[in-house]
Amino acid sequence: MKETTAVYLDTRRARQDGTYPVQIRVTYQRQRKYYPTKYTLSEEDFKKATNPKPRGNYKDLKLELIAVEQKAINIIDNLPAFSFVAFEKKYLDTKAKATDVYSLFESYIAELHKQQRAGTAISYGNALQSFRIFAGRKVLPFENVTPDWLHRYEQHMTTQGKSLTTVGIYLRTLRIIINLAIEDGMLAKELYPFGKRKYQIPAGRNVKKALTLQDMQKIFDYAPQTAAEAKARDIFLFSYLCNGINIKNIARLRYSNIEDDKVSFVRAKTERTSKKNQKTIVAMLTAEAKEIITRWGSQPAEPNQLIFDIISDGLAPEKEVNRIKQGAKTVNKYLKRIAKSVGIEKNISTYTARHSFSTILKRSGAPIEFISESLGHHDLRTTESYLDSFEDDLKKQYAGMLTNFTKR
Repeated sequence: MKETTAVYLDTRRARQDGTYPVQIRVTYQRQRKYYPTKYTLSEEDFKKATNPKPRGNYKDLKLELIAVEQKAINIIDNLPAFSFVAFEKKYLDTKAKATDVYSLFESYIAELHKQQRAGTAISYGNALQSFRIFAGRKVLPFENVTPDWLHRYEQHMTTQGKSLTTVGIYLRTLRIIINLAIEDGMLAKELYPFGKRKYQIPAGRNVKKALTLQDMQKIFDYAPQTAAEAKARDIFLFSYLCNGINIKNIARLRYSNIEDDKVSFVRAKTERTSKKNQKTIVAMLTAEAKEIITRWGSQPAEPNQLIFDIISDGLAPEKEVNRIKQGAKTVNKYLKRIAKSVGIEKNISTYTARHSFSTILKRSGAPIEFISESLGHHDLRTTESYLDSFEDDLKKQYAGMLTNFTKR
């Protein structure tokens, strides 16, 4: 009888918070054994996460549970002959050395979780699941990742309707894993599959995301129909007014970040770099930005108090990521309604605020060095990629100058 695995919720004894441990069940010759995972869930959450079509944050949770089960499957597939003793030794040995792409991915994801980098861990988990779907459920030896394999993966993804941007994101995680394998002596340097005359990761199409000043005015002037719509609009406008601050940094802002007419913060994206390379971003608080804080800021306004109630103190990293994702999703939902109401045809989101901030400053004549500093970039080339092209009417104005001859 072939071994089988399943994700199982042990409801025999609830924890103090009402959740139950999630386990991996292994069945062999009618005998079942259960093995621990790091997850604990309520019965309702477990049901939603294991639903064939989970919604919202449960999609990510389902992928994580699939990855946990896949670890057990990989161990079973790698055993010369199955026995529970042999399986337990591999499964419970947290220091076991990675032997293929999948297991090194899993080790790296585990390390990310230890560092409380939950968002990055989820991103790597999504990439790993994509590679497993393409390559199958067996182990993936490092040497199997060839330029031809990578080209076929790209074709597979685009055929499935995935964008080149998504392909690029996933393959950059794989490139890091391959580099780690070479560093640890698990793969010969000459078998490195990336680079010129081998496989180059697609950059994706740079879709222009910025709004014009006129479009931003429409959003400013819009009269929200509900409190939820008003809050979503204001979070978007606060991002735009404060140097394009992203939703994660907005969620983490405390009153201690504010001093006089300024708000200072370090981008969450760069906070794990060395202190030498960190850039503190300083945004001037306009009257409109202050009004948004007054309307939606948590009380009491004490220094250590989070300003906006997107997250709360003491959350586990994974839950914080999910709360921030849900916050962005809610804002985006109302932004699309607002855009439709005021006649903006672009597909706008929280990310649009950052591009609009930088591009409108450029169109207003601000030096690119100032824009770069405001965004927290280390390289002007990064800033240039944010900047949208000028509006057509301004292009026509400049074109008209070519024949604006002075009459003698």
